[in-house]
Amino acid sequence: MTVSAMYPGTFDPITLGHEDLVRRACRLFDKVVVAIAANPGKEPMFSSEERVDLARSVLSGISNVEVCGYEGLTVDFAHEQNLQVIIRGLRAISDFEYEFQLSNMNRHLADDVETVFLTPTETYTYISSSLVREICSLGGDISEFVSPKVKAALMERCSRA
Repeated sequence: MTVSAMYPGTFDPITLGHEDLVRRACRLFDKVVVAIAANPGKEPMFSSEERVDLARSVLSGISNVEVCGYEGLTVDFAHEQNLQVIIRGLRAISDFEYEFQLSNMNRHLADDVETVFLTPTETYTYISSSLVREICSLGGDISEFVSPKVKAALMERCSRA
């Protein structure tokens, strides 16, 4: 049986923590779709197209990964793409309450799509896209948190702000 999963998120920008979770998920699932949400509730630094391009660039060496953008409900996208699993990352206890609520709502909307929680490698537990953006905007070094290509894009964007 082939099991395909999606890792949904805003990925503004994709970090080494995201990349770590994707690589580990690829060992568990036959196919992993990194689904980049056009979240109308957020004002991302990068457009949907830019976030998709950055993620494709960072993840290009992984054979069973696909990167695409999507709009709408995550479970609807899962059904459209024939994906059976939603992957969510838990960095800290503080993430659990929100993620638990989200997974229960997704199960209510689509009980045929399961949610699997993965924790990041210890090295990446404190990294978040919002912290990386803030560090960059304040002139800090983000080399330890993102790939070189993402760093270059962030630095260019922060220098224009």
